[in-house]
Amino acid sequence: MEEDLRTKQKGQILAVKDLPTLPGVLTEVSALVENPDSSTDQISKVIAKDQVLSAKVLKMVNSPVYGFPGRIGSIQHALVLLGFNVIKGIIISTSVFDVMNEHMRGLWEHSLGCALASSAVARAIGCKDPEEYAVAGLLHDIGKVVAAVQLPESREAIAALVQERDISYRQAESEVLGFAHDRINLWLCSYWNLPPSLKEGLSYHHRPLSATLYPRVPQVVHVGNFLARLFGVGNGGDDQVSQLDEGVLEALAIDQDLLHRIMDGLERDFVDLV
Repeated sequence: MEEDLRTKQKGQILAVKDLPTLPGVLTEVSALVENPDSSTDQISKVIAKDQVLSAKVLKMVNSPVYGFPGRIGSIQHALVLLGFNVIKGIIISTSVFDVMNEHMRGLWEHSLGCALASSAVARAIGCKDPEEYAVAGLLHDIGKVVAAVQLPESREAIAALVQERDISYRQAESEVLGFAHDRINLWLCSYWNLPPSLKEGLSYHHRPLSATLYPRVPQVVHVGNFLARLFGVGNGGDDQVSQLDEGVLEALAIDQDLLHRIMDGLERDFVDLV
């Protein structure tokens, strides 16, 4: 019986056609990307057709998160510098901005904070393409939004449980739904055909030492999430500072000195973020 309910809830969550998350432009662009004969010019023109979406993407790529503040003037330039996977993640996240604010106030700011912190950690330890880590940070709580919209009664029950028992949002999700947002992230990544590195980042950020294919991505996001919560950027659904797995710092070769340097930089950057 419990398994049937879980399957039903998964089905409801994956009925994401009810959400303004994936603009038609994204389907068209994805098809172009899969065609080896497509050019960045063709892809950028399709995105540029949606003027509101283009403006949101350009605003995001010029934020402090991606390391090119105020320097990217066109969608084509953004594609060349950041690549399609990053732009796809940005399109998904900016498309749920209004939904996120309506259903979970403060979550967008927390997501931006996690993106900025993940990027800072990735740069500090010399990761290639730190922008991809930033996108994983930006989308790490997307499952919370989708569940809040698709299962509104459960959202209320989760929020009540967080308040009553002073537990984490993830613990409350597990008790109410039988699974948490990281599991929902896994389903959504498969449903939206997101790249494997992003899939691991979103699905394992709470269990980063369990990831096997691209362990650095969830490990970096795990630290980024901790730092965003430590600095109180936005709201992840509860007022807890997430547990930092010391094994992750060891795996990423982050000692206390480097961690403090990252935190010093973030203290300045968070002020300009939102």
